[in-house]
Amino acid sequence: MAALIIRIPDGKRERLKDLARVRKQSVTKLFDEMATVLLAEYDAETRFLARAARGAGKTTRGLRLLAKARGR
Repeated sequence: MAALIIRIPDGKRERLKDLARVRKQSVTKLFDEMATVLLAEYDAETRFLARAARGAGKTTRGLRLLAKARGR
């Protein structure tokens, strides 16, 4: 396991500490869970785009659905 130093505003740090406390977990565990979710979303998007590229003419609808899911 590796250590990671990040810089965030004090107010955000306090809110994250409060959230971790409410969830009865450490801030480290909270960040680990957030990173897991972000990486899973990234992996799913990467797989989707790779499949869309292989589908050639069928990509337009799929890409619109992806954009909608991403809130764009």
